[in-house]
Amino acid sequence: MLPQTTVEKRILLSPPHMSGREMHYINEAIETNWIAPLGPNVDAFESDLAELTGINGAVAVSSGTAAIHLALLLLGVKKGDLVFCSSLTFVASANPILYQGAEPVFIDSEPETWNMSPSALECAFLDASAAGRLPKAVIIVNLYGQSARMEELVSICNQYNVPIIEDAAESLGALYKGKASGTFGEFGIYSFNGNKIITTSGGGMLISNNVEALNKARFLATQAKDLAPYYQHSKLGFNYRMSNILAGIGRGQLKVLDERVMARRTIFNRYQEELADISAISFMPEMPQTFSNRWLTALTIHEETAGLTAAKVLEVLESENIEARHVWKPLHLQPLFEQCKYYLHNGNENISEKLFQTGICLPSGSNMTRDDQMRVIQCIRNSLGTG
Repeated sequence: MLPQTTVEKRILLSPPHMSGREMHYINEAIETNWIAPLGPNVDAFESDLAELTGINGAVAVSSGTAAIHLALLLLGVKKGDLVFCSSLTFVASANPILYQGAEPVFIDSEPETWNMSPSALECAFLDASAAGRLPKAVIIVNLYGQSARMEELVSICNQYNVPIIEDAAESLGALYKGKASGTFGEFGIYSFNGNKIITTSGGGMLISNNVEALNKARFLATQAKDLAPYYQHSKLGFNYRMSNILAGIGRGQLKVLDERVMARRTIFNRYQEELADISAISFMPEMPQTFSNRWLTALTIHEETAGLTAAKVLEVLESENIEARHVWKPLHLQPLFEQCKYYLHNGNENISEKLFQTGICLPSGSNMTRDDQMRVIQCIRNSLGTG
C-alpha cells in the first residue's frame, strides 16, 4: 500500500476577512425587514464612506464596474467617443467604455507607480488634439493600492478640459499627498468584491463632489423610474443599486478599514524584509508623499539574474498549494481590444508589458498568519535557489 501524502492547506491570494461587526447590521436589516435594495444601511454606508474620504457624496451600487458605467453615462460618453484608460488593469476598468459604444485608447504605465504614464497621456492628448477628437473622459487606475501620479495627470487633463474617472477599486484607504485615493477626479469608484481590502461580497461605490450628478446616478441605477404614481420610464435605467443587507456588511467592514490597511502593509514589509537579499526581486514602489494600502504585494522577477521566469515561480508556488498570480495582463494585449490604440511611456518604453512579463502578486490577505507567510517566503527562496 502506497503511503499517503499530506497536502498542506491552500494559501489564498486575498480572501475575505470579516470583522465580527457585520452581523449587527445584517440582523438589524432582517429584524426590520429591510431586505430588498436600499434602506438604512445603504444610506449610512454611503454617508460613512463619503465622510471617511472627505468627499461630498457617494452612491452604493452592485459593483465597481457599475460605478464606472454610471460615471461614463453622467459624463455623456456615447457611441463613437474616445475614452483614455490605463492599460495595466483588470478588464472591468474598460468594459463599460464598450457598453457605451465608445472607443478605448490605452495608456502605458510608468516605473515609479506602475500606473498611468503622464508622458504617454500627454502624447495621446497631443495626437487627439491634432486630430480634433479629444476624449470624453480619462480613466486613471490606482493599481494594487498605489496611487498614480495624480498631480501630473490631473494637470494634463485640466489643460484639455477633459474629466477624470479615478478607478480606485483597489486603493480604498490609500493616500496621495494626504488626500484620499479616489477623490481627484470628477468621479471616483471603489470595489467591494470578495477579494478587496474590505468587502460586501459584491458591490461598489461611486463618489463625487457633484451631488447633483450623484442624484442622477441614483435615478439611473434604480431603473430610471420617473416621479409618477405608477411605473413610468422616460430614460434607460439599470438595476445597479446595492442591497440593504450587503450595505450592512460594508458598514461593519468600513469600521476596520484602517486595521486592514495596516495588516496588508505589515505583510508587504515582511515580504520585503525576508527577501531583501535576493537581487533578482524588486517590489512594487511606493512613491514619495503617497501611502499605499498594499492591497496585494506585487514584485518583479529579473529573469537573467534569477535564472527562471516569473511564470515558473508561479508554477512552483502552485505546486505547493499557494495561490499567486501574474500582474494584470495589459488591456491592449487582450483579444477584446486588439484594434485599440496604445501609447508608450516616453514614446518608446513598453512598461506595462515588461511588468506583465516579470510581475507576480503574492498572497496578501489581512487574515494571513505569519507561519503561512513564511511558508510562501520559503517557497520563493527555494524556487530561486536561495533557500
